[in-house]
Amino acid sequence: MLRPETPEQSAFRAEVRAWFEAELPPSLRDLTFRPARELIMPWYKRVSQRGWLAPEWKRADGGMEATPVQQIILIEEAARIGAPDLPTQGVHQIGPILRRFGTKEQQARHLPPILAGDILWCQGYSEPGSGSDLASLSTRGRVEGDEIVITGQKTWNTWAHNADWMYALVRSNEDAPKRQNITFVLIDLKTPGITRRPILTLADDYELCEVFFDEVRVPLENVVGEVDKGWDIVTALLTNERVQIGSPSNALRALQRVRRIVRLLGERLDASGRDKVAQAEIEVAALTAAFLQALEDLAAGVQCDASYLKILASETTQFVLDVEQGLCGPAAALKSPERVGEDVIDFSELFLQSRRLSIYGGTNEIQRGLLAARVLELPKGR
Repeated sequence: MLRPETPEQSAFRAEVRAWFEAELPPSLRDLTFRPARELIMPWYKRVSQRGWLAPEWKRADGGMEATPVQQIILIEEAARIGAPDLPTQGVHQIGPILRRFGTKEQQARHLPPILAGDILWCQGYSEPGSGSDLASLSTRGRVEGDEIVITGQKTWNTWAHNADWMYALVRSNEDAPKRQNITFVLIDLKTPGITRRPILTLADDYELCEVFFDEVRVPLENVVGEVDKGWDIVTALLTNERVQIGSPSNALRALQRVRRIVRLLGERLDASGRDKVAQAEIEVAALTAAFLQALEDLAAGVQCDASYLKILASETTQFVLDVEQGLCGPAAALKSPERVGEDVIDFSELFLQSRRLSIYGGTNEIQRGLLAARVLELPKGR
């Protein structure tokens, strides 16, 4: 934290640190890949029971109504101890959307299992020919009676092969203009006609998946909002997503790895290396301050700039891991983490995973275009 902590904030940090030390199994610490579902979900449930899975949610909904500073403390302490990355698309994306746009029946059905860790969600936005331009999507959903019948393909779906439900966009009216013919629908992935295929990534993990829909029949009661009127929901969810991508959690985890390399190098770290490490520390501190400001703005009812946060967080994480690669020298080519004394040294896995940060959630190039148009009011290029 850049600001001096109050006694209450320091006490909360001590509480969080002690709980993590006591509760997080050593087998789940300092992992690069997200562990398998059966390994990570017991920890997910423990964090949820403590009230820290969705700290910003109201207590009545299972959160703790955490202040922005408390949220930052939780992020920092999770990074410090090496807590695994939890599958929280339900908590941070569809959960807030259902609280804002969902019916009481949808909220009662879906919110409790999200917090309990009984149901995992994935996102169904991107398609092979529709990534940053979501309005060009081609997956179809035609209404037949009290059902919407879905045919098409989604791709780059994070953890879709492990998820139980998907929130997806479908084109539901061929005659209406773009953005006026898109429906936001909740899909039980056990429904007949769905095929899932994990995608092997550059980092040699199966974090992503592609999903195929062949005449998949979904009850109309699973539509959020109204048929053909899902675009406002789309943009609200993207804003939530980009704010969360703007979290310093990835950058803090990356910085922990740099610090371990520094300990390993000891006196062999030269002046140039020390300068780069100092710059990495500064960049992460600046990102943390920006994210804290965004949380405070949101708490005050002021809209933050999610595109700016998304760019800053992804590029800060990549910069820190570039610094790590430079410090490692020839060892940067080592693929798997190695234990050196008490430290687990990750030479390249997180670096490879970080390449996708500037692509998912809307590429950084697209985010810069949004900033140019909406903030700087620049004319569109030809």
